[in-house]
Amino acid sequence: MDSEVVVDRLPIRGELPAWLAGTLIRNGPALFDHGGKSFRHWFDGQAMLHRFELADGNVSYANRLLETLNVRSLKERGRIGYQEFATDPCASLFGRFFTRFTRSTSANGCVNVTRVNGRALAVSETNLAIAFDPDTLATVGVVGYGKELDALITTAHPHAAPGSGDLVNYMLRFGRHSRYLVYRQASDAPSPTVVGELPVDLPGYVHSFGITERYVLLAIFPLVVNPLSFYLRGRPFIENYRWQPELGLRIVVLDLADGTVRADCRAPAAFAFHHINAYEDGDTVVMDLCAYPDAGIVEAFMLDRLRSGEVLPPCPPTRYRIDVPAGTVAVEPIVDATFDLPRINYGRHNGRPYRYAYGCGAEQGTSPFFDRLVKLDVERRTTTVWQEDGSFPGEPVFVPAPGADGEDDGVVLSVVLESGAGHSSLLVLDATTFTELARAQVPHAIPYGFHGQFSRRRVTS
Repeated sequence: MDSEVVVDRLPIRGELPAWLAGTLIRNGPALFDHGGKSFRHWFDGQAMLHRFELADGNVSYANRLLETLNVRSLKERGRIGYQEFATDPCASLFGRFFTRFTRSTSANGCVNVTRVNGRALAVSETNLAIAFDPDTLATVGVVGYGKELDALITTAHPHAAPGSGDLVNYMLRFGRHSRYLVYRQASDAPSPTVVGELPVDLPGYVHSFGITERYVLLAIFPLVVNPLSFYLRGRPFIENYRWQPELGLRIVVLDLADGTVRADCRAPAAFAFHHINAYEDGDTVVMDLCAYPDAGIVEAFMLDRLRSGEVLPPCPPTRYRIDVPAGTVAVEPIVDATFDLPRINYGRHNGRPYRYAYGCGAEQGTSPFFDRLVKLDVERRTTTVWQEDGSFPGEPVFVPAPGADGEDDGVVLSVVLESGAGHSSLLVLDATTFTELARAQVPHAIPYGFHGQFSRRRVTS
């Protein structure tokens, strides 16, 4: 699906809350095949932005492909010209690997959307981000992070530091002695500042990280790479990584103020794309992950396997309690249910104690893809589910009601692929009861996507 459309008013079933006014911008892969050429992995599909404007009980819709090097190559030359996560048209030279991966992976569907110093950005796992106009969705240009952060890998999940709101993220600099660099940037600062560094011999694939009021948490999974393999193997990026469970899950707690390592401990091997939340409980740090038993989920997201309907591996939300002074960790499942693409009441509970999280789930052992929305109560260790036959809901975005008192007082927004009807809809759930309030129907099917952000605006009288 690579057609770009604008719809001024979508048909709505149900009724939107009167207070719900703003813009939801979502991202996801939309261009997987073009001119007989195909990408290999779900993450490789070229990114399309989708904008839902909600106001006065109505919803408008527009979409647009990010204008990137690979999109241009596909349209103008009919071929995949640059490397992506698991697709590489020419991976024989190390220099080509670095050039192509750095420049083009922010083009793929595995990116997030955020704002930095007022600028709307599509950020990915490279050291570049793509700026876009949130009103027209037009690509504005490429943004770098400066010489201090001249590194190859970062995460598409930056955090706002609790309290200050500073942008916090990490980067991975490959080399003979690879290093994770943790950095932060205040809203009025012209450039980011490195807070701390963590040297590592075998860098692990890290898709996201945790943050609390005092700490940054790096969960380094034993899906690791020897950087020399990029020279020697001539394979796409992720195929250079190897699962080594004997290394265990390394959890490093760094001081957000000065980068000092406060704890460095090991837990049994696991793999995760996403952190749910983290917070401090006295001298203990609680870190909740969407934890897969191993890295098989990376292979499960290969397009040929998704298209064949293979069953997804389980992904139970899992709690890690890190005793910082002792440098030890205890592990326990929160519930026995698949739960990924998590969101919380971020403004009030990011890096702080929380009760509720919202995510996508699947029937363990039988479902080929995420087919339900799940509200997780981490205190009572229970779940509430929204599900509809033939529908595949995407990442839920929580929007608090104005002046909300309760943590779950608001709505949950999700773009749902209704496969039987051949179209998608924007679903609005009451976050407290997890029941449907309304849905706005898009005239076509939107490929299953990844992440999104809601920006509130004032309701005009």
